[in-house]
Amino acid sequence: MKPLHLLLAATVLGGAFPAHAQLGLPSLPSLPLPDRIGPLGTGALQAPIGRLLDRAPLADLGRLRLEGLAALVARYPDRFEMDTAGNVAVRGEILAWSPGEAGLQAAAAAGLSIVRDEAQPELGQRLVVLRGAAGQRTVGLLPVLRAADPDGVYDFNHVYAGGGGAGAGSGAAAPSASPRGGSAVRVGLVDSGVDASHPVFEDSKLQRWGCGGAAHPAPHGTAVAALMVGQSERFSGAAPGASLFAADVYCDDPAGGSVDRLVAALGWLAREGVGVVNISLVGPRNAALARAVEAMLARGHLLVAAVGNDGPAAPPLYPASYPGVVGVTGVDRRGQVLPEAGRGPQVMFAAPGSQMVSAVPGSPPYRQVRGTSYAAPIVAALLARELPSPDRQAARRALDTLVRVAGAGGQGEISNVVGHGVLGADLRIDPARLR
Repeated sequence: MKPLHLLLAATVLGGAFPAHAQLGLPSLPSLPLPDRIGPLGTGALQAPIGRLLDRAPLADLGRLRLEGLAALVARYPDRFEMDTAGNVAVRGEILAWSPGEAGLQAAAAAGLSIVRDEAQPELGQRLVVLRGAAGQRTVGLLPVLRAADPDGVYDFNHVYAGGGGAGAGSGAAAPSASPRGGSAVRVGLVDSGVDASHPVFEDSKLQRWGCGGAAHPAPHGTAVAALMVGQSERFSGAAPGASLFAADVYCDDPAGGSVDRLVAALGWLAREGVGVVNISLVGPRNAALARAVEAMLARGHLLVAAVGNDGPAAPPLYPASYPGVVGVTGVDRRGQVLPEAGRGPQVMFAAPGSQMVSAVPGSPPYRQVRGTSYAAPIVAALLARELPSPDRQAARRALDTLVRVAGAGGQGEISNVVGHGVLGADLRIDPARLR
């Protein structure tokens, strides 16, 4: 059985059938695909989908995402379950962040066993993955564990996926007149796999983590990585030729993108001393992931995340909405925020997110992309120029630099639409350049 993101890739990139039919979504021609089912963001679709999004009923975007996730559970009922809020989690698993002995005893009494116990010394904690017997649901067990161990942190092993108009001003340029990269710049990525054989990565130093060392290149991870460090004759990311530390948390597994893999990836990036990490993934609030994010920020890392594409009235998505995370929205070539982009106090910056191309595996080697997934890596790469390794004071200075650039020529106000303003407008790779 093929993982869902491979089925979606065959449909989206092959164009043989309507993608919404493949996912079991409503057959309404005025509604777009959700941008974030599986590692492949549907922002890799061609321009007609962008036009659909521009006129779609925005209230339906979040509903379509949830319906798509429900379809995922229906396709793999032995791998997934829904929590009480309708979010997808790995079936039968509970995450325990540095649990106490009382919590572990309560887990054993409830029929849960330890399947993974992963020390995360850089994050100052350990993550224990508990699993019930076949068919056992976890919904009723969380209150039991939390009551037995009030100081412990227990939550579902949620699954995260790729985050695929007020005026935003003219859009400020990057902090330097031309993209600055090179191996001295280091940046991290938590996403699906990167196609290291793509020509845009020829001058970049790529270090991989995950999947037992095997390569599983995917469209979403490749496109996001290219926007950070890629470089070719007609294409340039925001920090071309920089060293990329890429964690693949999917590995072509339909249950990829779970919180325990995200936490392990962050632990690896902490060990490698990478200052800035891009996470173009979105999902629900999760207590274990929140603790990992807090630990990374306390070490002086900057985490950059897409705010998501559920529409302006959607509830906050994570990790972009955790305090201290740099939430990024997307704008079009006119500096107008994408209608599907999330809004709220979690938005810190905006960057190009449509009417642009990036690299993908296979042929043709470049495709149009759209969504907040593709805006976040631009901001991450700009920050990485200023923060090659974790340092709390340097991280503050790097953010201050981008705040000044984004607010150049403005009133210095912060909005729930574009945050401090637009960055990297000059880094958009127009599709006409590659024709």
